[in-house]
Amino acid sequence: MEISIGILIAFLIPQVVHIGTQEEGEKGCVPGFQVKEYQVENNRGFQKDHPLTQMLFDDCVGNEGMAFEVSHPDFQVDEEMNLVARRDVMDSGTVMFIHGVNEHAEDMAQVDIVGALPRSPQTLREILGLGQIQPYRSKRALFAPRMHVSENMEPPFPKVIGTLQVMSSGMEDNHIFHMTGSGADQDPKGVFTINRLTGEVSVSQELDREAINSYMLEVSVTDLNGKLVEGPVALLVDVNDQNDNRPIFKETRYAGEVLEGSPTGTVVMTMTAEDADDPRLQNAVLRYNIVRQSPDKPSPNMFYINPESGNIVTVISPTLLDRETLPTTQYELEIVAQDMKGRDVGLTGTSTATITITDKNDHAPEFTHSLFQANVDEGSTGVVVNLTVDDRDDPATGAWRAVYSIINGDPTQSFEIQTNPDNNEGMLSLIKPLDYESLVFHTLLIKVENEDPLVPDVGYGSSSTATVHVTILDVNEGPVFFPDPLQVTKMENVPLGSFVALLNATDPDVLQSQSIRFAVLRDPANWLSVNPVRGTVNTSANLDRESPYVQDNKYTAIFMATDNGSPPATGTGTLVIHLEDYNDNAPYVHPSVVRLCEDAMDSVVIVGGRDRDIHPNTGPFKIELGKQPGLEKTWKVSRVNNTHAQIMLLQNMKKANYQLPLVVTDSGLPPLSNSTEIKVQVCTCKKNRMDCSGAGSVRSNLMLLLGLVLLSLLSSPGTAGVMVTFPSPFSLRWVGEREGRVRSLLDFIASM
Repeated sequence: MEISIGILIAFLIPQVVHIGTQEEGEKGCVPGFQVKEYQVENNRGFQKDHPLTQMLFDDCVGNEGMAFEVSHPDFQVDEEMNLVARRDVMDSGTVMFIHGVNEHAEDMAQVDIVGALPRSPQTLREILGLGQIQPYRSKRALFAPRMHVSENMEPPFPKVIGTLQVMSSGMEDNHIFHMTGSGADQDPKGVFTINRLTGEVSVSQELDREAINSYMLEVSVTDLNGKLVEGPVALLVDVNDQNDNRPIFKETRYAGEVLEGSPTGTVVMTMTAEDADDPRLQNAVLRYNIVRQSPDKPSPNMFYINPESGNIVTVISPTLLDRETLPTTQYELEIVAQDMKGRDVGLTGTSTATITITDKNDHAPEFTHSLFQANVDEGSTGVVVNLTVDDRDDPATGAWRAVYSIINGDPTQSFEIQTNPDNNEGMLSLIKPLDYESLVFHTLLIKVENEDPLVPDVGYGSSSTATVHVTILDVNEGPVFFPDPLQVTKMENVPLGSFVALLNATDPDVLQSQSIRFAVLRDPANWLSVNPVRGTVNTSANLDRESPYVQDNKYTAIFMATDNGSPPATGTGTLVIHLEDYNDNAPYVHPSVVRLCEDAMDSVVIVGGRDRDIHPNTGPFKIELGKQPGLEKTWKVSRVNNTHAQIMLLQNMKKANYQLPLVVTDSGLPPLSNSTEIKVQVCTCKKNRMDCSGAGSVRSNLMLLLGLVLLSLLSSPGTAGVMVTFPSPFSLRWVGEREGRVRSLLDFIASM
């Protein structure tokens, strides 16, 4: 190239030193590339992410915030400062330039590509990796140095901030500079302007770095005819920060807490502020300080804030950090954050921290009295006495809340103790009634603890236990039945006045001489009586097992026993009588109405026997026809099983209603029989349908016949008796003396 690399670098980066290594014997660190020229070999191109060489750059303070720019857009410097290809590259050119910069150093190095395919020499625009490669111009180039402008610049405007440079060996002066981009001809428009003849760049207004911290523009050069001569080239304008933003805390008031007795240096909380200025400059480097503590007792410097991290820690000794002796449990700190590393010229922001001294269980609860006394009536339950304690810990914590326990004197577990949540008192209660005659005095040993465990160096002392004396007061108690319930077994229908049971009741007040009298309290059927002195129970009415007052063969009555104490006391006892069955209920037939078809071949019904008694006074049942003559010619009753029989018609009958007399006998000892009648409806049966609508016609005719007979009897005073005969299957009834004629006939009619 006709323009040497050294000259190019001199124009591009004025701060960089000439290419070459430091002379031997020079002492100290020189910021920048430690090697200015590198060589890499291009055999058949470069693979993606494959290291070409390592760039040796040292800013002498740790290389923080390093940024590298490579003139070829297909290459970059990675985090380990290796030059690598962004993608697979075949045509790399013969030379690349590496620009390294951070806030402490800025320098440029050259990388020569050995073995690269020959090509036209690069322009400065291509060397810097700006846009597409333009045809090479050997005698001129446009250089746009990075420019800087301070924010909050004071008028007048515009102010020149830099000048573009054209490097040319034969270029005429008849060229025109152009500038485009955001801040020039794009929003925000008009921030920067360029002198079209000299290339001077000016700022036309006050800038705010916190709004826009840099502007990326493009500049180019044309001839007088508007033909592009050089460019476009990127122009970067940085807005330099001024300390125009105060530190701001996220909250105006912070809250923290620390446990009492905490070691010195315990972190309580962290308070941090934010500064909108450039974090790379001291404008945003904050320092924290406590300017006020309230109250200032027992020390005005109980806390310390780390000026850099904002951590608030305790300074006071653990023994003085005692919640119970401090004048308050809350301390208020005023915190100031100042930028410029806390120098006097820095801006400040303020917030408040409220620190609460929290409680730990370093005080054991203590009973206010070593002895508590209480009197309680025998047989009663409920609260006996309230036990009071003192505890200096925080009432809102488990370090204050008391837990009581009975550690001695309650072998029958008749007492319990619970904590009243409102006042921390222990409520000693009786949960089982106590007997004066068994034990008059009870001595309990009670212990109180906290919900939370005590700290290791504190223990429960003698004041954490108390004695409770409970005196039982004598009360006249009611007599007690034994056994209760009393159960006996009796046969029903025993004679009146029969002995049933002997009640047994005793008076618990054994230390007093008292008499007992008995009485019936509840006797639902009024079957029983009791001797008030001896307690013997006898029947005063028949005991009936089939009574509705008997359930599951058991009859229950309640008696009371009353002593002659002052005032009298009463106890109750239950008598359960298990009643055995006596065959005192005749059986009966069910159902009482049946239907038969008038065709004798299809006329069969089933009836069964029932009995209110129980085994063995019920079935098997025997069911048979009544004793009236002629019934067996029309009806037949035959046994089906132990409880049922079937009724059959032996001949065709007219459609009508008939009363059929039956006799049913149970299996009791002795057996009981019952003569009864069932209503038989003889119906017309056709095609599985039974028509019984005219079944009452026979009965109506018979009623008319009976009326005529009755009339003849009443009109024949000399007749001693008459035999009235009705067609089978009706029974024969003899009507005797005249006085009984009407009644007998009426009874007969009623039975039909």
